[in-house]
Amino acid sequence: MSSENLPLSPEATPESSAGQQLRKPRVAVVFGGRSSEHGISVVTAGAILSAIDRTRYDVLPIGITTDGRWALTADEPERMAITDRRMPNVAEIAESVDGGVLLPLDPGNREVVYSEPGSVPKVLGDVDVVFPMLHGPYGEDGTIQGLLELSGVPYVGSGVLASAVGQDKDYMKRIFTSFGLDVGPYLVIRPREWRQDEAGARQRIAEFAGEHGWPLFIKPARAGSSIGITKVDSFEGLDEAIAEAQRHDPKILVEALLRGREIECGVLEFEDGPRASVPAEIPPVQSHDYYDFEAKYIDSTPGIVPAPLTPEQTEEIQRLAVEAFEAASCEGLVRADFFLTEDGRFVINEINTMPGFTPISMYPQMWEKSGVSYAELVDRLIQAALNRSTDLR
Repeated sequence: MSSENLPLSPEATPESSAGQQLRKPRVAVVFGGRSSEHGISVVTAGAILSAIDRTRYDVLPIGITTDGRWALTADEPERMAITDRRMPNVAEIAESVDGGVLLPLDPGNREVVYSEPGSVPKVLGDVDVVFPMLHGPYGEDGTIQGLLELSGVPYVGSGVLASAVGQDKDYMKRIFTSFGLDVGPYLVIRPREWRQDEAGARQRIAEFAGEHGWPLFIKPARAGSSIGITKVDSFEGLDEAIAEAQRHDPKILVEALLRGREIECGVLEFEDGPRASVPAEIPPVQSHDYYDFEAKYIDSTPGIVPAPLTPEQTEEIQRLAVEAFEAASCEGLVRADFFLTEDGRFVINEINTMPGFTPISMYPQMWEKSGVSYAELVDRLIQAALNRSTDLR
């Protein structure tokens, strides 16, 4: 890439020798994807597109369809919202049903190309940083991060390892335990075990239920947005719950019920290291038995920000959230989810390395109450990515 196209800090407006202002950094917002969280990724990207300061950045929206095609999309955030309880879809806002976007694979080249069958490919120009607003497998799990690492393109958020750990709740919990963080009782049923010995797998679940009691939560090990989760009160609903979880991931997680309050805390990387936001509490949704997908995104009630905690509890959860961020080698941002149990312990449930940025999402709300506005939050994440090394770090 030539020197005149190098990314610039938006704070500065240097001029070329001809006295002309150099171009603004270009941000590719990538969203959608092949996972079951496709729709919420589109909603999240719409909010990001609305928030990016167009006087500081040029923006290129790129949507990934449910079958994996990379498409140019309209830069129209208003079309990317939940409408009549229905999630949006990349295919509905794609510029073409035939064309595709190609990212560079050469670290010395950041040109994005658009190609349609029977037409000469069009060079869309350089991309300086990618904002990967993908949720779930095939995006949030380290896959797109690996692609961008190979391409030498900076991107917002955690790297390959932390993204993979943040997606796989099995290994996430193992890492947290190794760092001394408190996790709840859980059991993992791997695909090979289920294929080769269903009876043995059911017996393990029965023994787990005997030790920890009912109800149990059956969930995909590598999914988010509360998709595919079933609360099971007895053996009667177990097979159906396992089948539902396996629709999203062949590896499943069985978790015991933790009685307590759901508390979340945001972590954001500043120049001097990660800092925690004020925490938030997720109140029960009366029309739902637990915090499932519809309770989270369709019938949600406002979170309580800041959470009604004692100063000591607030300080403790902020410390634990930063510890979780560091334990998984995260970068940029994380939302850490905890249970405050009836005996006063903070038990970490999971981290989310690319939390939702929808208008009702808790991560931006927590930072808003911590003094960082939505627009500033987005800008900080882009600037951190632009300033981060694309080598090993």
